[in-house]
Amino acid sequence: MPPLELLGSAWRIDWAALAMIVTFGVLYGLGISAAARNGHRWPVWRAIAFYGPGLGSMAVLTCGFTGVYSADLRWAFTVKVSLLLFVVPLLLGLGRPITLARAALSGRGAEVLDAVLAHRVVRFFSNSLAAPLLGLALFSTFLTPAFHALRADPWAEALVTVCVPLLGLLMALPIIEEGDFQRSSAYITLEFVFVFIELLLDAVPGILLRLNGQVLDHVMTTQAMAPWFPDPLRDQQLAGDALWFICEIVDLPLIILMFVRFARSDKREARSFDELTDAELDELNAQHLHRRRIRRPAK
Repeated sequence: MPPLELLGSAWRIDWAALAMIVTFGVLYGLGISAAARNGHRWPVWRAIAFYGPGLGSMAVLTCGFTGVYSADLRWAFTVKVSLLLFVVPLLLGLGRPITLARAALSGRGAEVLDAVLAHRVVRFFSNSLAAPLLGLALFSTFLTPAFHALRADPWAEALVTVCVPLLGLLMALPIIEEGDFQRSSAYITLEFVFVFIELLLDAVPGILLRLNGQVLDHVMTTQAMAPWFPDPLRDQQLAGDALWFICEIVDLPLIILMFVRFARSDKREARSFDELTDAELDELNAQHLHRRRIRRPAK
């Protein structure tokens, strides 16, 4: 393991991450200013959460120790990617960027935002039944020689740095900002079961990395060996340990958020039924019974 002082002193500039952090920070700041002009006072604690734990954790992961040594150490790269996918988006989501955009935009801007959120591509990748599978596909590449290419190739690393947090946001925002991704309680129940199973499956690549007796990416050397570097097999096992641990740990907050989302959806649906008049309820019952008679096969 690296010396403790090295964990805090190893820094570099990751230009792809820096561009992303600056873009997110500027857009969020402009959103706060525009929301204030529209008469919306944005909570200070949400801005602190977005800039501090959110963008701050992204900067530490990409420009700190895990960014400096991600090309040479499998476990450092694994920690960086898994936290960018699972943890950073949840911290950014505390700032409620979509809610802020709605408070900041009006007229044509609000229409464009609605069109983007309603687009089939965004709906597909923000679907809790689809987005987690992309994370599983990403971690499955760690079991192949592509694992080295993702770490060592500068363009591949930049692509991972940009795309992985965006994928994580697509997974996290529908759970955090359920107002813009409303689903029925029955659909959320299905999502809950699927996400629970899939989050457990995310740990499978970590388990395979940990238990395999050979180096799966076939790279037996590193570009800059240090005395504390583990051998390639041990490095792979540490990467498996990290991925296995992180995938299991993040299950709990995601499942809690899914449960809260289900409770809110169920309460919202119950309130909508309570607001119906007796005549409207009778009409809904009649329509339901009519559909059942149509679906019933003739004897």
